[in-house]
Amino acid sequence: MERNTRGHRLISSTTNPLIKRARSLRDKKYRRQEGAFLAEGLRILAEARDAGYLPQQIFYADGQPLHPLAEDVIAAAAARGGEIIATSRDVLAKLSGKDNPQALVGIFAEHALPISALTAADAPLWLVAQAMRDPGNLGTLLRSGDAVAAGGVILIDDCVDPFSVECVRASMGAIFTQKIAVCRWAEFTQWRARQHAQLVAMTLSDDSVDYRAAAFTTPVLLMVGNEAQGLPDAYADAADIRVKLPMLGRADSLNAAVSVSILAYHVRDRLDAASFNRA
Repeated sequence: MERNTRGHRLISSTTNPLIKRARSLRDKKYRRQEGAFLAEGLRILAEARDAGYLPQQIFYADGQPLHPLAEDVIAAAAARGGEIIATSRDVLAKLSGKDNPQALVGIFAEHALPISALTAADAPLWLVAQAMRDPGNLGTLLRSGDAVAAGGVILIDDCVDPFSVECVRASMGAIFTQKIAVCRWAEFTQWRARQHAQLVAMTLSDDSVDYRAAAFTTPVLLMVGNEAQGLPDAYADAADIRVKLPMLGRADSLNAAVSVSILAYHVRDRLDAASFNRA
């Protein structure tokens, strides 16, 4: 086995089985088989480390100076038993799918949870997405969850894979800071019945109220539907309250992830104010 001057395994061929295995994780089929996913970039891997996640393997470009933070992430991964692999920028480009690859690429174990592992009372606010299909939207949703200190993101029905390269990239590290649960609607309703949580549906139905007029009680499960179809009627009807954002221009709706972000901050503001007043 060839090693570089740092003593790390050196791989320079894209046909190496380890590189081919890493590249295969860009495909959902192989992510499911392996129970692993790719994350790229120093910032995201540093976020992962700070959240307690370290990669099974790290790839970096050999012969180039490394940022001190990259050195720290590599050392932490090695100390946990992770494999450190030096390679070329061409190989890194193959792994990342970009001509200008990031300094680090890591392979992590997937960490989605069953809905039964969550307790709504652990946080004042949770974000819930039903059949969200765009990885950029889901990545944004995860970032928003992190920004408002949500307990996590619950994915219902056929949502896009949160561990896809595109979603992980869009999450900017929040894939590691947010709990992620995946379930079907029936599982969610059974879980919710035991949680004593308020389910708030974002919908444009006739009985939806302006979000500023709604009263929120902790913990809140803030639910948004598919980007094109919105929430199914049965799902919206199951909510405790249905809210909407007023559209003051010519568009009839906002992007799903943007809508959730706006409302999530509002809900936190209301809940925090109520908690202060009770104190």
